Formats: sequence, structure tokens, C-alpha cells
Amino acid sequence: MIWSQVYDPFGNMLFSTVAAAIPVLVLLGAIGIFEMKAHLAAMLGLVAALLVAVVGFGMPAGLAGMSAVYGAAFGLMPIGWIILNVIFLYQLTNEKGEFDVLRLSIRNISDDRRMQLLFIAFSFGAFFEGAAGFGTPVAVTAAMLMGLGFSPLSAAGLCLIANTAPVAYGALGTPVIALAAVTGLDLHELSGMIGRQLPLFSLIVPFWLIWAFVGFRRMMEVWPALLVAGGSFAIPQYLVSNFHGPWLVDIVAALVSMVCLALFLRVWHPKNAITEPPRDWSSDEVADEHKEVSEEALASRSVVKAWMPWVILSVFVFLWGVPQIKGMLDAIWAPKFPVPGLDGLVQKVPPVATVAHVERAVFGFNVLSMTGTGILLAAIVSGLMLGYGPMALVRAYGRTFWMIRYSLITIACMLALGYVTRYSGVDATMGLAFANTGWLYPFFGTLLGWLGVAVTGSDTASNVLFGGLQRVTAQQLNLNPVLMAAANSSGGVMGKMIDAQSIVVASTATKWYGREGSILRFVFFHSIALAALVGLLVLAQAYVHPFTKLVPEVTPIAAPAK
Repeated sequence: MIWSQVYDPFGNMLFSTVAAAIPVLVLLGAIGIFEMKAHLAAMLGLVAALLVAVVGFGMPAGLAGMSAVYGAAFGLMPIGWIILNVIFLYQLTNEKGEFDVLRLSIRNISDDRRMQLLFIAFSFGAFFEGAAGFGTPVAVTAAMLMGLGFSPLSAAGLCLIANTAPVAYGALGTPVIALAAVTGLDLHELSGMIGRQLPLFSLIVPFWLIWAFVGFRRMMEVWPALLVAGGSFAIPQYLVSNFHGPWLVDIVAALVSMVCLALFLRVWHPKNAITEPPRDWSSDEVADEHKEVSEEALASRSVVKAWMPWVILSVFVFLWGVPQIKGMLDAIWAPKFPVPGLDGLVQKVPPVATVAHVERAVFGFNVLSMTGTGILLAAIVSGLMLGYGPMALVRAYGRTFWMIRYSLITIACMLALGYVTRYSGVDATMGLAFANTGWLYPFFGTLLGWLGVAVTGSDTASNVLFGGLQRVTAQQLNLNPVLMAAANSSGGVMGKMIDAQSIVVASTATKWYGREGSILRFVFFHSIALAALVGLLVLAQAYVHPFTKLVPEVTPIAAPAK
């Protein structure tokens, strides 16, 4: 029997919205305020979500339970699979001391900590976001910064801040493609609209990142490099998104940014270089474990060998993101399993959906084409090149799995929570509260995208969840639906740094278990402040000349995908 979602179970939107917010408040409060272990906080949040869904919103217990199982499975495959294999690669290189060589080679680009952070977290991280997404950039760049001697909080928190502007075009444009599918809006119009919002923040984020690291005065010492890194990313981001499409935006922009920054640093150097971590980052933190060797010993090692694992990783991640290769691997083996007791049994209804339709629940076990599998193969190839034997690799993999076991549990519980709120309609109830803000909707609709990513952990999931609502609300308020659908994705990127999934990925990559609350408290202000700035830009695009010139004319809208 099909169950239809109910968005106002208490007959009062205020009460229903408060009830809908309980799971998120429990999860974030347990982590950020009470500093509970992340896996315990995730379990508590999941219990709260199940109670709200069943008792508050009338969802049958069986449907709620299966949605939790479905979410947990997705949390482990592909997200947990990515994290496990990235950390495995990091452990292999760290045990051999190759990170020390890597650190010395990066100093040849710049020995200034600000420039190292900018190059790795912003420019290099954007490449991984564009090629893979799903936590890969934070896992890789946070691990690399730890190997370079950054403290856990700086590596984790700053990588989360850096991984914002590229998110909308992550995984070869998946969020934009999903947004077009659920709204029926033109893919190229959506890509171009987002490309007229985010480049401004691609220019701002490098400045914001270094300001968060060392303060305004030390940030202004390196403004030329920040302008080069941000500008060389923003311009290709605009051009590719508007004149090509969403698929290669991040990859092209990241490569241009890395090349331009590296070349610029060959002719320009900070006058007052920061070669040691600032004092503010060194208190109450543990240092990463790596072998300390002399520069003479490092100089005798091969820099190429030290970089090779990360070059191999980049190649494999890129290949696994190419649609043709994904299709070829899926043709070999990619079983799909309809979730019993859930698939086709939940109906999304207006006003969240344009027309009522059932929600599908099919778990795709496309393990061959998962990004994590490409990362695992890259790790194995790198391990063999570093001198590991087959059994040594197996033992290292076992140690890695045991080391991150609680992180995998946490991610499974958090995704289970997200899927319960999605299938029960709890997320949609919070979205409807934002939709009732009248002429301020362009601002609050942007924050709706931020909320969607903060809850689901994915810009793609947020677009699927709220894309239809954005389109319907925009039409009711005589706003451009392309603008508001794009705002959902652009605002969502700023929620990426506070979603519990990303925070756990960062704490795992930096070996800072149990300190997720410290990371959340550090990034929360940056997240809400940047999201508010995106909201103000969208508000201006809706009403204020000449910003309205950035918004395309409305074209006929197709029926949304079911």
C-alpha cells in the first residue's frame, strides 16, 4: 500500500517545522555542543529521526526502517568505500616516509604555509571535487596537509572551507545534471546560471581561506597570489559553465588554477613567509605521525617517487569519472536491488512536487565503477611501486579498516538519518517553511539549498530533494525558476563544510577522532556567513538592476522527471 507524505501533520506549520528540525538539532547539538563521539551522536540522531518520522509524521515503521537500511548502505557504498581507500593510500605513503619528500618538494614551489594551503586545499582539491566528489577532495587534501605538518584542526577545518565553490559542478557536473532532471529546466541554462553566481565566490574563497588561517593582516600580505589562484579558477569556471556545460567545469578550472599559481610563485614570493604553523593552531592538538629525516636524506630520495602515488590517484580518479569508462565497467557487473518494503511505496505530493509521484528506492551495487574502487587500484599500484609486497598490502589494509571503523559506522548512521528524513517528508517540511517567506524568498530559498546539503551531505541530494519545490515556489512568486533552482545548488555548496558526513571524513583523514565538535564549531560561522552572501547575491539577481541582467529569460519548462 502506497503511503503519501504529510508535510503538516500537526495542522500548524510552526509546530510541524519544529518537529521536523529535531533530528538535525539532536545530531548537530550532540556533536557541536555536548561533544559526543561522532558515531554515538549519529546513532542518537538516527533514533530521533525514526521517532519523528513514525510518531510525528505518521510514516509506517516498516517504511522508516527500510529507508534507514537503504541510507546506511549508501553511506558505506560508495562514500565509506572512498574514505577507506583514500586513507589506505595515505597510510602506505606515510609509513614509507614519502610525505617528508613531498613536503620538501612543495617547499620548492613555496615554503610559505599560506601558499601550500592555497595550492593543495583550494586548487588541487577542486580537481578531485570535479573528478569524483563525494568526500574525496576533503579526504585527500586533509591527509596531504597533515603530511605537510599542518595541525589536525587546520587541515580539517580549512579543507572544508576550501571545498565550497567547486561543489556545484562536482563529480563531472552530477549536481547540475540531477537538478535539471528533477525540475525539467534546461541543463545548459542551469549550468550557466550557477556559473554566473559561483565565480564571484571562487574569487572570494581563497581570501576567506587564508583569512581564517592567519587573520586579515597576514592574508593581505599575499593578496596577489590569492587573486591569481581565485581569478584563474573563476574565469574558466564562468566560461566552461556558460559556453560548454557542467561536465568539465571543475577539472578545467582546477588545472588552470594550479598551473597559474605554480608559475606565479616562481616569480613572486611573500615578503614575510610563514614557515611554521601559527600559534593559534598548535594548542590542544596532536601532531601527525611521520618519520623525521634530514633534508640531506630527503634530497637523495626521488621527488618523482614521492609524488607518484598522488599522480596515479589523480589519473585513476579522472578515469573512473569518465562516463564512457563508467558505462563499460557497469556493463561488466552492476546489479541493482530494489529495496523491499520501500521501493515505490512512498509518494511525494504537491506542493513539494509538481505532480504526485512515487519515490524509487533502488540500491545500485556498481562496485566496479565506484570512485572508491579506482582509488583502491591506485593505492595497490602505488603500494607495489613503494616496495610493499602483497601480504604487506593486505595487512596495511586491515590496519586501515580497523583504524576508521567508527568513522564508517558514523557515516552509515548519518546517511540512514538523511534517508529517513527524505522518505518521511521531514526534510520537505523544513523546506516549505523557507518557501513561506514572500519577497525575501530568493534569500531564504538560497539558504534552503544550504540546509539541504547540511542535512543530506550532498549538493546532488539537496537538488533532488528541493529542486522541485524551488521551481514551484518561484513560479508562484513570479520569480525566474532557473534562478531559484540554481540558487539551491549555489547556496548548497556553503553547507558542505558543516554537514556531518564531511566533518567525519575530515576527522578521519586527520586522525582526530572524537573532535568533530571542534571542527564543526570552527567552520559553522564561515558556512552560514558565506551562504548568507550567496543569498544576498541571488536577492540582487532577482530584483536589483544591473544584477537582473545576469538572469536569463524564462524558457518553456518541460515536465519534471519522475
